[in-house]
Amino acid sequence: YRFGLAALVMIAIALLKREKLRPQTVKAGLVVGFFLFNGYSFQTVGLAYTTAANAGFLTGLSVVLVPLATVVLTRRLPHAGVIAGAVCAACGLAVLSSADVAGFAAGDLLVLCCALFFALHIIFVGRFSPHHPIVWLVAVQIATVAVLSGLAGLLLEGGIRKLVVADTGTALLITALFATCLAFFTQNYMQRFTSPGHTAIIFASEPVFAAIFAVLLLNETLSPNTTLGGALIVAGMLLAEIRNFSWPTKWRAASAKKDQAEKVKACRRI
Repeated sequence: YRFGLAALVMIAIALLKREKLRPQTVKAGLVVGFFLFNGYSFQTVGLAYTTAANAGFLTGLSVVLVPLATVVLTRRLPHAGVIAGAVCAACGLAVLSSADVAGFAAGDLLVLCCALFFALHIIFVGRFSPHHPIVWLVAVQIATVAVLSGLAGLLLEGGIRKLVVADTGTALLITALFATCLAFFTQNYMQRFTSPGHTAIIFASEPVFAAIFAVLLLNETLSPNTTLGGALIVAGMLLAEIRNFSWPTKWRAASAKKDQAEKVKACRRI
């Protein structure tokens, strides 16, 4: 229901703006929507077979998987600050969750798959967002999640549960409009101006903001783990912004040589 309502809202906005929906945008939205659906699905199922702490830490590993997957897909090293920042943020997440991954269970593997799909979602949003109308790109990916979730409910649970508006109406509106429409529009739009690696590290700051609001709104006290973990995540974000923090000269030379070889091959094909 959340993604279905959000999809209707985004489609209505796109129609009001009279933006043209191109086949290429539909394809891009289907791809990122597929990754997003799998991320949520693996996370939901995995939570039934592992602890919340393990799930929180393993989901946060997307902060490390994004730069690693980027290397595999593009065959180029991100600047060293992103790698260092990702590792630092992952350590912060581990401290925050106090996760014990020594006993790796089936649920942990499912949540790790969730982290991989979320990482792929971030990477491909970064690839597609500069070339497509953002409102339609978001609308298609959200609609994809809604349709796939509905099919999964029909096939795996024997049907879709009825919505009790009196109990969930307000929560549905808030999550659909703010946690879905606004959140994914902001992500897709802003990824035009930053790298997937930076995006993943920023996403890792979610528990930091949760802790801040818990102190401000609920008068909670920060534990040592929360303070240390939050500090490591913030340090990771700062490391990712240090542009002159670079790879050793030997590694940079090897990467440049490889790029030059690829350009020569491309010229020969032409």
